[in-house]
Amino acid sequence: MPGYIRRKTENKLTFIDLFAGIGGIRLGFERAGAECIFSSEWDKFAQQTYEANFGEEPKGDIRKLDATSIPDFNILCAGFPCQPFSIAGVSKKNSLNRPHGFADMTQGTLFYEIIRILEVKKPDAFFLENVKNLESHDKGRTFAIIRSALEDIGYSFFYKVINANNILPQNRARIFMVGFRDKNIGFTFPEITNRKPRLMDILDPNPDEKYTLSDHLWEYLQDYAEKHRRKGNGFGFGLTDLNSYSRTLSARYYKDGSEILIPQKGMNPRRLTPRECARLQGYPESFIIPVSDTQAYKQFGNSVAVPLVEVLARQVVFTLQKRPRGIPLPA
Repeated sequence: MPGYIRRKTENKLTFIDLFAGIGGIRLGFERAGAECIFSSEWDKFAQQTYEANFGEEPKGDIRKLDATSIPDFNILCAGFPCQPFSIAGVSKKNSLNRPHGFADMTQGTLFYEIIRILEVKKPDAFFLENVKNLESHDKGRTFAIIRSALEDIGYSFFYKVINANNILPQNRARIFMVGFRDKNIGFTFPEITNRKPRLMDILDPNPDEKYTLSDHLWEYLQDYAEKHRRKGNGFGFGLTDLNSYSRTLSARYYKDGSEILIPQKGMNPRRLTPRECARLQGYPESFIIPVSDTQAYKQFGNSVAVPLVEVLARQVVFTLQKRPRGIPLPA
């Protein structure tokens, strides 16, 4: 019945995985006991990795997706790209006090596709992830538009910037957004216990020599860092403390590996291997990497911290499951 929390089985909530990448959010929600029933990702290399691990090729361009073709589900999950949002002037709909004024402002961005699907499918909740700077982008106006667009179509809105470095040996702060159609549902982001992760614990004992920096590249990085040091800037390579956590892994890691370099005795430092990047993001050893090193670096750099998503997903699932059943929401 429309408006009720929908379950495929008595105790299992369902979700869809939009802007799915290689499935990091999916892994977190599956570990939390939910079931993925639909996925969408446009990048062909990410599709390859996703299919190799989950047995399904995600649907392509979300802008061409008919929302009515998506099966009913409980939770919309998305790590959406942060595109520029135009706020020049006030939309005509908003000036006329028509509904969805803020949603109208997001048209032309990929975030609008989330609004479009939420409006059509009316799931019980959403879970969104993005870079931490989303909160302050354009002096906070971008985030205000996102929040208002979601509230404008009937959802509550909770958010928090959380660093994964209590769970994984990586300084990775991201913003997480959660909302519910039933605005009587309260939500509290869980406290993350510090597991004191160490970078050394995810490293291969005998990595291939090809990951060691060449003399030319190592000299270049040192000269580059020194040049900026003289200018008073902090730009430069990141030689890691193996007993602590690393800098943030980014999609540009394939270029020179400079943000996370592993020291080696009597040798030039090296970059992480793709498998070590997978571990740095909390992917299991069984996770298949079917693409080139270059694509793998991009994919893991763009991904989420899987164990952190799992902790948050458990809280979302618990919050929905404890809600009394049989209380209909407006269709």
